[in-house]
Amino acid sequence: MKTREENLKQRRLKQATFPVHKMLDAYDFSLMPTLNRNRFLTLGQGDFVEKKENIIFLGNSGTGKTHLATGIGIEMIQNGYKVKFITASELVEELLMAKEEHKLNSLEKKWLKLDVIIIDELGYVPFSKVGSELLFQFFSSRYERASVIITTNLEFSEWTSLFGDDKMTAALLDRLTHRSHIHLLNGESYRFRQSMKQNERG
Repeated sequence: MKTREENLKQRRLKQATFPVHKMLDAYDFSLMPTLNRNRFLTLGQGDFVEKKENIIFLGNSGTGKTHLATGIGIEMIQNGYKVKFITASELVEELLMAKEEHKLNSLEKKWLKLDVIIIDELGYVPFSKVGSELLFQFFSSRYERASVIITTNLEFSEWTSLFGDDKMTAALLDRLTHRSHIHLLNGESYRFRQSMKQNERG
């Protein structure tokens, strides 16, 4: 029985398509005193998914947003949830392709079977008008039906530059933040600090 459970977890880990497996335990919470380690371990148990809530990580590059999102995702798979990791630009590509092939409905159904979708790097690459509209529809379709975890380097006030339309952006933010755990990771780059340490050793 245990082996079957283990196999299922391994299969779900593979299906989640994490680029790197980073655990919550490996994150150095001392570098971000505003973050509560236990709070993240609790999030990993998936209570927010039951309540159809979202998690948004906002902050500078290199502060560990993807690491934390991945860590929560892996923890959730261990707790029996279905998770998918995708970058925002990959998701938009997939939506554009589905629109072209008239398969948006079936894609939406496929996504809704997942308990949580981690959308990484929102804001790193600007989208076309159609891409922005499809992404808006995607978020709207999950609103109060299923959860998302978003990592972004853009403050909310800058999201219009991404979606290109004031009203659409306001409506989207209204939905996304309505039931969200928002974590600000603004500090010196975690990666930068790591490389500085290595240089000092060298």
